[in-house]
Amino acid sequence: MIDFGDFYRLIAKSPLSHWLNTLPPQLSEWQKNSLHGKFKQWFNAVEYMPDVTPESVDLLHSVTVDNAALSEGQRKGIETHLRNLMPWRKGPFSLYGTNIDTEWRSDWKWERVVPHISNLEGRTILDVGCGSGYHLWRMVGAGAHLAVGIDPMQLFLCQFEAVRKLLGGDLRAHVLPLGIEQLPELQAFDTVFSMGVLYHRRSPLDHLYQLKNQLVSEGELVLETLVIDGDAQQVLVPGDRYAQMRNVYFIPSAAALVNWLEKCGFVDIRIVDICPTTTEEQRRTDWMTSESLAEFLDPQDPTKTIEGYPAPMRAVIVAKKP
Repeated sequence: MIDFGDFYRLIAKSPLSHWLNTLPPQLSEWQKNSLHGKFKQWFNAVEYMPDVTPESVDLLHSVTVDNAALSEGQRKGIETHLRNLMPWRKGPFSLYGTNIDTEWRSDWKWERVVPHISNLEGRTILDVGCGSGYHLWRMVGAGAHLAVGIDPMQLFLCQFEAVRKLLGGDLRAHVLPLGIEQLPELQAFDTVFSMGVLYHRRSPLDHLYQLKNQLVSEGELVLETLVIDGDAQQVLVPGDRYAQMRNVYFIPSAAALVNWLEKCGFVDIRIVDICPTTTEEQRRTDWMTSESLAEFLDPQDPTKTIEGYPAPMRAVIVAKKP
């Protein structure tokens, strides 16, 4: 089973210490009742991963680790265990010669986001819907004191733990198998990221309030989500599916999203980036072999999804809690 003891000890003497009132029982319950049928297979991939010592680590420009002294057998063993954790959606990672070409070029997203946000040096950060934890490691590379990711998907937790093991057990980043609705109002994070989550929420304003309740006063929200063209009253409510995704509820214009943030009490709201999602940024790879964005667009008109909606466009908005 995943051991969260290091995280408990880490936050015991921090502004997050009151989280210990609710977190251990939640994770104990998760350990007992919420395990996916493949969890044992995924967990074994982490457990049997060779114990290696990093010689070189780069988290500032990428997520890369290596040691020239590793044998070919060790390198092949690492790749085998990493392939047992497919599909890999967020990355890329370069781990002792194994280059995980993930479905998403999450490094491109990071490059769009990071010029516009506060310096992460020494900050305590929450990443909601963190997936495999790629951005957590980039946050650590940018100087974060502690980067905490939450995501209920057990595969993503095992992917994160595998990468952490290969990085030498770095304790500056942690992933917890929780959704944002399971967090108390911690009001302890300097920065909160929500990237690729808002459109999956049935109540987007509730999600914005939940994010706000995790921030310290004057803390920063970094919100990245799908948007459409239009004025402040434009919001798309898709039918059964959007780009083949069932759980897409509301896609606002960027201007409407600013209104939502104002309504929730955020200030200093800035739209810092808007760009279409391309089939170079999200695509099928050797590490994620099922359908991807190319199959979700209208083959006759790639400016539309296969259902006829505007093709994915994403905005980054930065705001502050007063």
